[in-house]
Amino acid sequence: MKRWSSLQREIYKLIDEDLDLQIHLSIYRMKSQYGSTELPRYWMTLCGEIIFDYPRQFISEGGNGKSVTDLRGNKTHYPYETDISDISELLREYIDTPKEEVFLKHFENDLWGLADILKAADRRFGRKRLEQLRQTTANTAAVKIIDHRLGT
Repeated sequence: MKRWSSLQREIYKLIDEDLDLQIHLSIYRMKSQYGSTELPRYWMTLCGEIIFDYPRQFISEGGNGKSVTDLRGNKTHYPYETDISDISELLREYIDTPKEEVFLKHFENDLWGLADILKAADRRFGRKRLEQLRQTTANTAAVKIIDHRLGT
């Protein structure tokens, strides 16, 4: 997998330049007397508002500590297991998918609702495609982007 900065640059090439959308990845080091681990975070902002936040919006606490639950209900033991590399692979898959196939393609490994967010922000798609996406998505982040792009 390429470095985050390279992947981020390629994603930004697809995003509508009039959209104040930023995509970030950061790794926070957590040290304790028992050792250390790295806590990854992917987040997106639209006009300064956080509209996607991994793992924050996917974390739940239970009897066995914290876990991250994706949209299919799969759980991983947080912070020791995360989906950061899977999210990066999904971004790469979206970038590599030809424009003609993006709206028809089911991104099978999209366990976080990112494909609809990327479609909503993609400069290659105009009003007609955005209206279609608005009709089919329940993703609030994608709807916010569509509303912003269409001025509604």
